[in-house]
Amino acid sequence: MAIRKPMVAGNWKMNGSKELVQQLSEAINNVKSDEINVVVFPPYPLLPMLTATGVATGAQTVSENEPGAFTGEVDAQLIKDLGGEYTLVGHSERRSIYGESNDIVAVKFARAQQVGLTPVLCVGESEQEREQGQTELVVAAQIDAVINKLGLAALKDSVVAYEPVWAIGTGKTASPEQAQHVHKFIRDKIASLDSDLAQGLTILYGGSVNEKNSELLFAQPDIDGGLIGGASLKADSFTAICNSAKRTV
Repeated sequence: MAIRKPMVAGNWKMNGSKELVQQLSEAINNVKSDEINVVVFPPYPLLPMLTATGVATGAQTVSENEPGAFTGEVDAQLIKDLGGEYTLVGHSERRSIYGESNDIVAVKFARAQQVGLTPVLCVGESEQEREQGQTELVVAAQIDAVINKLGLAALKDSVVAYEPVWAIGTGKTASPEQAQHVHKFIRDKIASLDSDLAQGLTILYGGSVNEKNSELLFAQPDIDGGLIGGASLKADSFTAICNSAKRTV
């Protein structure tokens, strides 16, 4: 069975400043170790500042297009050139606010891999979809969009993040058992096609993770860490979450 290294990823969303970079970069570097991967997804202008401090970084999204006349967009190659190693694709806010379809997300995933970035594929259901018993259908369709476009092997060089939409920024959190159920579904779905790939695939949980619930969440067998929102903006909270991931190793 593959041994998966836990990952803690901080998504700053449209927050951050030069001062925050200074405050958090030292704390992040102090908590890094060979036991876990720590990544920060800041707003674009802050990415090179964080990279310069030795923090592993990524973009919150990238354009699905190659360079051209796309005002306001940012090319994946530029993120790579600035030292970024990862990019989120398909975050629920990109899907819901900006209307990114499963097909667009799959193209962004492809563009990220084309330039050597590791895509973090975000999947998850709305509260209404959960209440209607559609969680697995929705999550499967989001994953299948990538597999159908790029082939199963594309998932080998990626990360998946399960983020139930109803638990993002709401203060609600899936119970460890609820989160584990969906993570196991994702891993079993991939395992039905390639068991080795499934065992090696890092699957994160994202949905109001904080220092109080992270250890129980990360202790679940198919949860390999977290995609952290608000708590990633506070040095004490984020480092505590990172330390809880270390304790699962």
